[in-house]
Amino acid sequence: MIHYRDATATDLPAIDALYRESFVGTFGHLYKPADLAAFLGKFTPEAWGHEYAKPGNVFRVAEDADGLVGYCTVGPVTLPIEPGPPATELHQLYLAERGKGSGAAQALIDWAIHVARAGGVSRVVLSVYIDNHRAQRFYARQGFREIGKYEFRVGDHIDDDRIWSLDL
Repeated sequence: MIHYRDATATDLPAIDALYRESFVGTFGHLYKPADLAAFLGKFTPEAWGHEYAKPGNVFRVAEDADGLVGYCTVGPVTLPIEPGPPATELHQLYLAERGKGSGAAQALIDWAIHVARAGGVSRVVLSVYIDNHRAQRFYARQGFREIGKYEFRVGDHIDDDRIWSLDL
């Protein structure tokens, strides 16, 4: 059974480990080792602590008997979007391999949308890699639609990400 709760600072090492495992497992083959190492090198304990403490950022975790299954973070918009209705950004939604297909992604996105509504914003934005079709299908089922492009840097490599938006 999966349980959901707000993350605490003590969860950050497990979040970091899950992030690295999921990112490398999903995207690691796309990058030169030096680019991947440079990118992952930015995710230090201090950097995670800074993101956790940043005003407006909130973290949610999903866990089972074996530990962290997934997490997501929402907060102020950092993506280059056109001015418009107030928004919040889904910064990250990552799952361990054993969490895929478990319903954890749905529970986490539902929580993120709830947080956005409770915060009084009119939309949620996120970015997703252009070839991450599984994620794109998931977000489309939630009602998100593509609204723009975003260059996501991994070391010296630039990914073609797409910005998606959900009107609340």
